[in-house]
Amino acid sequence: MFIYDSKFIKSVVKSEDFPNDGLKEIAIVGRSNVGKSSLINSMLQRKRLAKVSSTPGKTRTLNFFLINNLFYLVDLPGYGYAKLSKSERNSWKYMVESYFDNRACIDKVILLIDSRHAPFESDIVMYDWINSLKYKLDIIATKSDKLSYSQIKKNEQVFKKQFSRSNILFYSSLKNYNRNELLNFVFS
Repeated sequence: MFIYDSKFIKSVVKSEDFPNDGLKEIAIVGRSNVGKSSLINSMLQRKRLAKVSSTPGKTRTLNFFLINNLFYLVDLPGYGYAKLSKSERNSWKYMVESYFDNRACIDKVILLIDSRHAPFESDIVMYDWINSLKYKLDIIATKSDKLSYSQIKKNEQVFKKQFSRSNILFYSSLKNYNRNELLNFVFS
């Protein structure tokens, strides 16, 4: 897919503020600091379109990006950040659940998981929950530039065993190698 236009549309915390133009959406979800915003910037070749922070828990809204005036990429807040208060975690949970429960236009969900580690329990819970909602779900293993080829192959087997119902792609937003494969993976 060729991306000729990408723009930030809005940040949302309430379901009544979601775009209502009927365009398809690809939701991007993952743990805090897994690289969701970096992946969006890498994919769209825009360095600062999605705000990137090295501090976990910075994204606290659903961020809608319009791609080629055809569909949205939706950057969801990261889960698993321990320093959030219980009320903030509950607020995040409600926001994400209301998004997935009320959006008939979700075409696909991309779950990002840090390739350097075995999946966390929260990754597995998120994977199972999204699968229970019957959305098409694929996985991108991020930060693969930090691994050797043999480590990638080893972790790939772990991921394939754990997430057997999904396609899995190892990717590095820093290196941008196989970006075309990433675009085909996300937008197919």
